[in-house]
Formats: sequence, structure tokens, C-alpha cells
Amino acid sequence: MELSITIEGMYGLTWPRWEALTQAIERLGFAGCYRSDHFTLGNPPDADALEMIVSLTHLASHSKRVLMGPLVSPTSFRDPIMLARQAMAIDDLSGGRMILGVGAGWMAREHEMFGYSLGDLKTRMDRLEEGLEVISRLIRSPEPVSFAGRYYNLRDAQLLPRPARPTPIMIGGKGPARTMPMVARYADIWSFAAGPLALFSERSALLDDLLARNGRRPSDVKRTVMLHAQIWRDGRDRARRLALAREAFSALAGMSDDDTVAHLRDKMGAIVGGPEELIARLRAYADAGAQEVMLQWVTLGDTEGLETLAQLVMPAV
Repeated sequence: MELSITIEGMYGLTWPRWEALTQAIERLGFAGCYRSDHFTLGNPPDADALEMIVSLTHLASHSKRVLMGPLVSPTSFRDPIMLARQAMAIDDLSGGRMILGVGAGWMAREHEMFGYSLGDLKTRMDRLEEGLEVISRLIRSPEPVSFAGRYYNLRDAQLLPRPARPTPIMIGGKGPARTMPMVARYADIWSFAAGPLALFSERSALLDDLLARNGRRPSDVKRTVMLHAQIWRDGRDRARRLALAREAFSALAGMSDDDTVAHLRDKMGAIVGGPEELIARLRAYADAGAQEVMLQWVTLGDTEGLETLAQLVMPAV
């Protein structure tokens, strides 16, 4: 199973931090470096949040090996036509290492702040489905394409230059009624966001069935999982890392170390503990069919934790 890192940029990402994190991720051998795509946090106070596309363009030209992409970009404020164009360009710039992750959008606060319409759940899912149709046609069709929809329209449209390969499309989510059918129809990669192992297995089996109905094979869609992680080497390191977690998550403020661990594990679905505990949890997902785990990283000034993961966890999974 591959192990990647997802940088949660709205927790204070700056250029110096981005450069330090991406250099470490490349050097330490992680499979990929992904980015959340948000303007800000769901609740104040706000923090620095480096723009996603610009940061990935930098990574594409300052790395040789790691995969990269948004996890995920919302069609609620990202125009899918421009997003497809940008993804194709980054894919060529990086030598075929871009993954275009797409989602519906969910954080109300950032939409209210900047005047974007989020809409109700049905609106978000309808817009996402239409956006995926537009993105897939523009990326995958060698000929000009036309499309008439409620949200987007194309008329003999073609993005040039054509990329060396069709940029892979990743869809994040786990809803059985709308998201999973979209994964089966459009995705090369499925990202299951933080949830119980049993639910991952259930949704993966559903995906197999939906793929068959679309004339596709189970192997046509890579199965990935996004999980929050906190790792420590010993008791002293445990206290320090839990303090960093409380600084990042306002909901943890004032909690004891034990309560912090319980909240991370039980309320946020995180994998927390020493190397042995993380290895056991990751192997369980691998046994259930996960081919890659993207570990969410919110302590953005911290590269020591990445070193611990690379040295003590990655070789075992």
C-alpha cells in the first residue's frame, strides 16, 4: 500500500512551510503530496492559506517523483473548465504526476465570505455531476466537445495543447446515492474520506457493483483512504504532538492529553498512537482493499512527524 500526505493548507500554510513540507515528502519517499482546497477555516480565527493551484505548480517544477493534486477541489467555487485546463498543464509540467481531485464543496463560511453560492445538497451534487461530465470530456476527448447543461456549456470546445496523457480524475466522498455512482462513471481514483473500516469495505463492494453496471472492472478505479494522523515515538513526544494538535483544532482546546486522544480517535476518526498502532490500522485498510492512504497533516510547521512516519511506519506497510 502507498502512503501519501495531504497538506491541510488552511491551518497556516505559507511558502516557507510549503517548501519545507514538500521537500521532506519528496525526500522521505512518500508516494504523493496532496492539498486541501479552501480559502479559510470553518470557524475563526483565520490563518494563512496558500492557494492550491499555485502551490501545486511550484511543486511540479520543484520535485521529480511525488504525485500531486487537490484533495479535493470543489465545483462550488472552482470553474471545472479552468480547473481541467490547469490540471492538464500541471500534469505535463510534472511529467505525468498530477491527479485531479474533485468534490461538491461543503464549507459554508468560505462561500459566504467570498460570495460563492454553495446551495443545498441536491444543488451541490447536481453541479458536481455536471462538472465531472465537463471535466472528463475536456480531458479525455481528443476531439472538440459540446455540452449543454444547467451550470456549464461547451460548444466545439477543446483545450490545447493536448496533454501527454489524460489526467487522472479522483472523486472524494462516500455517499451511496449520488457520489458512488459518479465514482463508477467518471473516476480513475476513489478517495474515501475518514470513516470506519467497515464502511470503507461496504462502499468498496458497492463500487464493484456499480462499476460492473457501467461496463468497467473493479481494477479500473484505484481505492484510496484519507485519514487524519498523529504519531509519536515516546511519552515525551506524545505530549508535544498532542499540544500541537490542540493548537491546530480549536475543538481540542483545554483538553487533557487522554481526552485529546479520545476525541481525535472517536470523534474525528483519526489514527493516533505510536508506530505499532498506526501500522496495525493501516494494514487493516490495506487488507480491506485500500491501495493508498493519504494522511492529513495539519501541524504545518512540523516535519519531524513526517520523519517518524517515513522511518517507522512506511517500511511496514
